[in-house]
Amino acid sequence: MPRPILAFLILLLISVNSVPLFAQNQPNPVTPSQQPVATQPHEAKPADVASPDAILAAAYDVISGPAGQERDWDRMRSLFYPGAQLIRTAVKKEGGLSAAFLTPEDYINRAGSYFKKNSFFEREVARRSERWGSIMQVFSTYESRHDPKDPVPFARGINSFQLFFDGTRWWIMTIYWAEETAQTPLPPEFLAPSH
Repeated sequence: MPRPILAFLILLLISVNSVPLFAQNQPNPVTPSQQPVATQPHEAKPADVASPDAILAAAYDVISGPAGQERDWDRMRSLFYPGAQLIRTAVKKEGGLSAAFLTPEDYINRAGSYFKKNSFFEREVARRSERWGSIMQVFSTYESRHDPKDPVPFARGINSFQLFFDGTRWWIMTIYWAEETAQTPLPPEFLAPSH
């Protein structure tokens, strides 16, 4: 047998026999029953997940309230798809920007401590949305106040929601947000109250 053909056959045998070895290193898919309790979906109120409007309203409602009022964290958990993330961007003291990735549980742990001592009310003031099939991107302009009657918000910005419709309900896949700064003021197109 000529040498090039022999070398080709040896390489072919090696590659065919190595495929199962690589496949064995792949993680097995995790079924919902195998997921940690914190990432398993909680039962949602049907009204909270019936539409994009409903799930956004629920997301703002569940985090808002006076200081010391325990938030309905199970309600919040029920809005998020297992593995969902919240991503906070912020200006770094030394300049530039940073992004912090949180699970819903991380957010609950951090915000829960803050809400024990501080009132916090956040509401949507404008929205821009795009949908294709079962996915939707929503730029939701928000205002945050310590009291809903405060004439001026202490913070404004954009919550970028990525939503998913599974055929029966809506889910939050990601909330990715940035606060308005002097260097990045909200432009008029993100303040118009359109849906």
